Amino acid sequence: MRADVAFAAIDMPRISVIIITHNEERNIARCLESCQGIADETVVVDSGSSDRTREIAGALGARVLERAWTNYSDQKNHANAFAAHDWILSLDADEALSDGLREELQRLKEEGFAGAYRFKRLTNYCGHWVRHGGWYPDAKVRLFPKAGTRWEGEHVHETLALPDGCRVIDLDHDLLHYSYHSVEDHRDRIERYSTLHARAMHAQGKRTGAIRMWLAPVVKFVQGYALQLGFLDGWAGWRIATLSAWAVHLKYRKLKEMQDHGAAA
Repeated sequence: MRADVAFAAIDMPRISVIIITHNEERNIARCLESCQGIADETVVVDSGSSDRTREIAGALGARVLERAWTNYSDQKNHANAFAAHDWILSLDADEALSDGLREELQRLKEEGFAGAYRFKRLTNYCGHWVRHGGWYPDAKVRLFPKAGTRWEGEHVHETLALPDGCRVIDLDHDLLHYSYHSVEDHRDRIERYSTLHARAMHAQGKRTGAIRMWLAPVVKFVQGYALQLGFLDGWAGWRIATLSAWAVHLKYRKLKEMQDHGAAA
């Protein structure tokens, strides 16, 4: 090996892929396999899966740890603490690097990282790739320095707080998001997440009434299906728009129940 090649290999930044899981046997292999050639280690923190998630992850070379569920931010911060390397690639189990994104990351890795990197997420909804209705590009920072970075937020939709002065760089290729396998899966998640959103709003002292509970879903539907061109995604666009409207109604209905009864729904 030439000296300059050996030096480059030693100096190349190393990446810890971090994934939190719970009953992800459907997704975890695809996620881990997509990181081959990019990950220098993979850490999976599982919160009591009853399926084969841990077994599959271990067989694919991941270091698998177990921890009881707390919340998204706390769970991810706990997982990040086990990263052995200076750079973290944080993925959800239902995400996977596209071929183009993997090649882009490999090139950046060889050149050296210069900040945090934001990926465009392309979502697969019941077998359909969704490019409208506000669902794309759905950009998320997924690669960042370990030092000084933390996830924040206690309920849902955690946010990433980066070190001061860390610039965010947008990448060209897509992170694939295999989000919903069926309409029933979508409905089930709406039921869970609407409760989390309502609790978060209730904790912040927000209130609602009947007008918002019924008008906000109409606005949501028009925004997604018409203004954001959801109709161009065909059947998937219609289903997403109608269920997104229902999610807004459910969130405000649960908030109304909490404020009326003085307790979480």
